[in-house]
Amino acid sequence: MQTAQKRPEFRNINALRDLPTYRLPAPGWVSILHRVSGMLMFVLLPFIIWMFDTSVTSEVSFARFRSAFTNGLGFVPGWFVKLVVLALIWAYLHHVFAGVRHLWMDVSHAATTKQFGGKSAKVVLVASIVLTVVLAAKLFGLY
Repeated sequence: MQTAQKRPEFRNINALRDLPTYRLPAPGWVSILHRVSGMLMFVLLPFIIWMFDTSVTSEVSFARFRSAFTNGLGFVPGWFVKLVVLALIWAYLHHVFAGVRHLWMDVSHAATTKQFGGKSAKVVLVASIVLTVVLAAKLFGLY
């Protein structure tokens, strides 16, 4: 009879030695990325407000809004503006999907199992990435 190999215990985690080998499960990634996406949307809120204001004020300001994606804004090139908008798209999608997942787990007792947590976390990660890629293709003019 073979004995099971003892799993390592992490009591005092050394960031340089232990963290590169630590495998965070999917629910942990979703939780961390939910916070990151919320922070990203908060930090970029002035840019979001500028985009909304510029896009709805008049035809002239809408033309300026569209030119920001091709010509850029001042010293910032257009491709960088698109990358920032793409980051906002991902942040919004991930934050919404993860938020719905968290709310569902709060109201449903059946959704508090370890299996549901793992599966729903993977669904959130895949859905946010797939929709971000689809919208990135539209943003960068592939269709």
